[in-house]
Amino acid sequence: MTSWTERLSPETAAAVRAVLERATAADGVAPVSEQAVLSLGNDSPARHLVDMRDGAVTGYANLVPAHGEHPAMAEVAVDPAARGNGIGAGLVAAALAAGGPGARVWAHGNLPPAQAVAARLNLSVSRELWQMRRELANAELPELIVPDGLELRTYAGPSDDAELLRVNNAAFSWHPEQGGWTARDIAARRDESWFDPKGLFIAVDPADPERILGFHWTKVHSEENPPIGEVYVVGIDPAAQGRGLGRLLTLAGLHYLADRGLGAVLLYTEGDNTAAVHTYTRLDFTRFHIDVAYSAVS
Repeated sequence: MTSWTERLSPETAAAVRAVLERATAADGVAPVSEQAVLSLGNDSPARHLVDMRDGAVTGYANLVPAHGEHPAMAEVAVDPAARGNGIGAGLVAAALAAGGPGARVWAHGNLPPAQAVAARLNLSVSRELWQMRRELANAELPELIVPDGLELRTYAGPSDDAELLRVNNAAFSWHPEQGGWTARDIAARRDESWFDPKGLFIAVDPADPERILGFHWTKVHSEENPPIGEVYVVGIDPAAQGRGLGRLLTLAGLHYLADRGLGAVLLYTEGDNTAAVHTYTRLDFTRFHIDVAYSAVS
């Protein structure tokens, strides 16, 4: 096993991506988040640990150090061909030790091998992230009605970034991953092949059009078969809460994704975010699977 590093060589990063692709194909769920994948080739606070056997990458751990009130968060992947040799348990133990008190490790999909590692290391569930889905094909959506005093538009370009960043970080100040974004985080996603400015919806007050009240950033997973849409981020300025913006912006994105011919849409929400779960349930989303964060039993 290598030492923790802040930057992987291009060759090692490519080998890690290949492991992630094989793990996704084998498990039907990606072993690490988009944020972890982006950190392989971009400046990021994340640290990297690689397990190598006979010169080949067999496992990978990504660790975002603790910041503010948020504990360190780790993600781990093992090449399917190298499983059963204790690599996953070793990487998880190393990540939790490096992360310090309260560190957590994600188990995307909470698959049986992850549960086995958690049991072996005496870990307990500390957080649940729900993936919810709803059909779009042959499913009727509520009509999109923009009330007086609001205007919906789409992304105008980098001139919107400062306001998007302000609203995102205010809306998700409590969130370990989504809060604390920088301009670099927005730029990295804008540079991704999936980015479509027509799929980033913005709500403003016509009397103050420069100030963003909320936004809904959609995403299309074209690599899936069949392709599926995503409610990627819905962020509402706390000062604009109570105006129904969450439902309005979500609906705008759903209509857009439906018009693109997508058959279904997914989203992620914290399992204990009662208000968000209520909003999405009313829009006919149901729980599809759960990602679980484990931590050491105190």
